[in-house]
Amino acid sequence: RVVKLARAPAERAVLHQRIEQRFLQMLEQGFEAEVRGLIKRWGLTPDMPALRLVGYRQMAGFLRGEYDHAEMIERGLAATRQLAKRQYTWLRREQDLHWLQEEGEGPLAQVLKIIGTART
Repeated sequence: RVVKLARAPAERAVLHQRIEQRFLQMLEQGFEAEVRGLIKRWGLTPDMPALRLVGYRQMAGFLRGEYDHAEMIERGLAATRQLAKRQYTWLRREQDLHWLQEEGEGPLAQVLKIIGTART
């Protein structure tokens, strides 16, 4: 039997905070240089799938001079939040999905309990 698991913060504000932290961390760790390198090495253009990905699209627009750095960040965050919302919507439609809670028991204990009940 297949056991479907998902884990995400219950509060949307917490999710948005984590999205922002992760996006800013990507910038600190060289995301701009990564995208510059991809464009230069592979001759990527805006219509190619690699530059249509969330985050990459916004960085590429910044590198083309379409908007400033602050707007790139806002656009990247907004696109990531929209993607997360679509993922939540998709997950809520999944049948037999078990949501792991952030409060209480750790994720491993929760998974073991779910697997134990799935066997019976």
